[in-house]
Amino acid sequence: MAPDPSLQSAVLLHRFGLVPKKGAQPIGGKDVRSAIIAELANPGAGLITGADLLSNGEATRASYAFQRDRRTARLAARNAPGDKTGASTSQNMMQADASAMQKGNTSNNRPAAPDPGAPQQIYREEAKARFNAAYDAEIGFAERLVWFWSNHFCVSADKGPVRSICGAFEREAIRPYIRGKFADMLVAAEGHPAMLMYLDNARSMGPNSPAGLRQRRGLNENLAREILELHTLGVNGGYTQDDVTSFAKVLTGWSVAPPRHERGGEFTYNVRMHEPGPHRVLGKDFPAGAVEQGSSVLMMLAHHPATAKHIAFKLARHFIADVPPPALVNRLAKRFSETGGDLKEVSKALVLAPEAADAPRSKLRMPGEWLIASARATGTKPDDINPLMNAHNLLGQPLWRPPAPKGFSDEATAWLDGLSGRLDIANQFARRNGAQMDARAIADETFGPLLSDETRQTIAHAESRQQALTLLLMSPEFQRR
Repeated sequence: MAPDPSLQSAVLLHRFGLVPKKGAQPIGGKDVRSAIIAELANPGAGLITGADLLSNGEATRASYAFQRDRRTARLAARNAPGDKTGASTSQNMMQADASAMQKGNTSNNRPAAPDPGAPQQIYREEAKARFNAAYDAEIGFAERLVWFWSNHFCVSADKGPVRSICGAFEREAIRPYIRGKFADMLVAAEGHPAMLMYLDNARSMGPNSPAGLRQRRGLNENLAREILELHTLGVNGGYTQDDVTSFAKVLTGWSVAPPRHERGGEFTYNVRMHEPGPHRVLGKDFPAGAVEQGSSVLMMLAHHPATAKHIAFKLARHFIADVPPPALVNRLAKRFSETGGDLKEVSKALVLAPEAADAPRSKLRMPGEWLIASARATGTKPDDINPLMNAHNLLGQPLWRPPAPKGFSDEATAWLDGLSGRLDIANQFARRNGAQMDARAIADETFGPLLSDETRQTIAHAESRQQALTLLLMSPEFQRR
């Protein structure tokens, strides 16, 4: 029997995009693959424009100024005598904190606005821009690629100064490169201050560098190891501990300007921290040099056959199956190598692969995907980003806060225990919005031929509109892609 074109189209849209947005023009038939790929042809694919967001350096300096002013206010409060009403020092300090958090608002009738330089406020604004980009996407393939690569080259907002710049990292080191060369994304990600601070390279010193000899501080191998193990070659990529150590020496000097400086928070190359001399990585000698020595090693890694295989496997696992077909992985790796790591071409090869339409829909939507899917399908775009971020936390995928440098798991088993949390959130959402929504119409519009008779009947027999919406959001069709 010939495959149903409408069914295949629906499979492809859910596999590579976000769920169709409520009221969106249907995309179907033979052109669905072209529509998905066409999203990458847009020069603005994956970019966030029009949002008043701070650059990495601006965010770092703003956060530093906020923390400095807060410390100054607290110190002043600590040294100030109590007022005539007997106000305590702790009360003075609380008042000073409130004053430092204000944004020029002297009205007693309105709550103080958060300071735009506060790290948590910057973090929230970045989160809102990210959510809006996903909600407003036509198909969402570009956003899905952004999320994939942001998890591949992950940083964590839990690492002190990274909190205020994790959003800038994604906008500056990931989004501009999803349709470009892997080598360019690799250099941008590894040299970004968020990565240098997250993996402790900003303070790494060569043992024989002027700074290392004077301060007797040692080499940090975190960044070098994770580049080799997670970002390029893979755990079985053929490198040794000697390669890790040598590469770590190459990367010494890749640092971040102190936040109090004019270019605070930006990348800087500190020659006094760099381990001098030539270094050997993966059997190749790299002559002594400045920042170019590290860039040369990254270029070699970007074009290594093991990197092609590692990236191909991860892409196929993310989009197709937890255990991806070996033939598909080999084809993607070949396309990666023959195009010099052209990510647009590799992404196209993935969409055009027979497995893209034929493989079972076995992938479980990760929490962030499920939350965005719920919003798009129901046409619900919240003004307040905090409940959405709290939902991410409850479901075990706090935004830009992976548990380890390997990122969040891409396999279903990691998220099955969190389905009860999804039920709680679905119930809360349905209680607030379900009375105004027709779950049956949403189900048909969102899934079309993918909707099973069982799910359709379950929704139809619900006792209320709220219960029907909960059942839809928890249905197998909504949980898997």
